[in-house]
Amino acid sequence: MRMTNLSDEPEEYVRAREELRQAEIELMRHRERVAEQRRRLPLGPVLDDYVFEEGPADLQDGDTPATTVRLSELFTGPGRDLVVYHFMFGKRQTTACPMCTMWIDGINGVARHIAQNVDFAIVAAADLPTLRVYARKRQWTNLRLLSAGSGTFKYDLGSEDAEGNQDSTVSVFTRDGEGAVRHFYSAHPRMADDIDQRGIDLMSPVWHVLDLTTRGRGEWFAGLDY
Repeated sequence: MRMTNLSDEPEEYVRAREELRQAEIELMRHRERVAEQRRRLPLGPVLDDYVFEEGPADLQDGDTPATTVRLSELFTGPGRDLVVYHFMFGKRQTTACPMCTMWIDGINGVARHIAQNVDFAIVAAADLPTLRVYARKRQWTNLRLLSAGSGTFKYDLGSEDAEGNQDSTVSVFTRDGEGAVRHFYSAHPRMADDIDQRGIDLMSPVWHVLDLTTRGRGEWFAGLDY
């Protein structure tokens, strides 16, 4: 199958491009099998009804009054799952993670599409005013922003260690037939000793676009001031 109508493509290129196309097809099919395997996971444990701190829905309305919201209250309706992105910001992480920032920038742009199917929230260990100041800088106007600094939510879900070091993580929660909140899935960038930073790549299109090029992604964020 030809991917273009260009003339004079070298035979070596045409052969290599077809080999790559077949590899891409197998990768897509394997990714679909993995996604189906993920959907078949049994429910995890019933969770504590963790408490978070939240400010006004409109970022421009300041940071008060601050209210508390429980994990169970983040579900906006029956039959909906909840996705939480653990923002690497707060405690020992005194500056916001640039990769997390890039991911959240993208999620903010498509938040209304995500909301058609699932509930979504950003949770950080940073105190609420600090989190909201940074969110205003990034114009994260479409996201639910929560501080979990005073609780054990991030530690229990593996995005914080005992010393307060932070990690980026994505977690999925659901409710069982009795209404209890159950853990369903969590993923971290570090999947194995030889996979240090690519465990949640599927959340961002940026790296996939860069991977199409001759140079690949490289250290795209090195030196950026977020």
